[in-house]
Amino acid sequence: MRARAWAGACILGVALSAGAFGCAGGQTAKFAQYKAGEMPSGESWVGVFYNPVYGYLHLIEQDGNIVGRWKRTDGSHWGELSGTAEGNVMHFTWKEHKYGGVGPSADSKGSGVFVYKMGEKFGELAGQYALEDSDQVGDWHCVKQNGMKPDINSINGKGTDNMGVTPDNWK
Repeated sequence: MRARAWAGACILGVALSAGAFGCAGGQTAKFAQYKAGEMPSGESWVGVFYNPVYGYLHLIEQDGNIVGRWKRTDGSHWGELSGTAEGNVMHFTWKEHKYGGVGPSADSKGSGVFVYKMGEKFGELAGQYALEDSDQVGDWHCVKQNGMKPDINSINGKGTDNMGVTPDNWK
């Protein structure tokens, strides 16, 4: 009976998450294997990168790691990542927080990889990410924003960084 209940919970979980979560514990994502190469001439991991879903990803170097934060374009989540780069390949772990969320469903976490390459005019991050304990991999591609300075402290889940809404003056 326990096995049947567990199987039912897994099927329901997969249906609710549209396949984004794995059911069996201990699964790991199978990212494409990337061999580190040279960083494109004149380029750096430090900067602001844009994705239409995940918004602006601010990356800086800190204590030998690359760290960053983003806020989704719809204002529903904000996230943070930390990783190490070897040439043009960075492996990272990430955590995303849901604004107004409480309890275990408020946060999600996982791992990922970015490959820095040059597009037609600007640097790009060709990336993959996965939720913890999932074998499903998603794409995360970003374009570097020319002239924007990264400010990871501007994204923190507090104050006016609340779903893109500016508090009104009504009391």
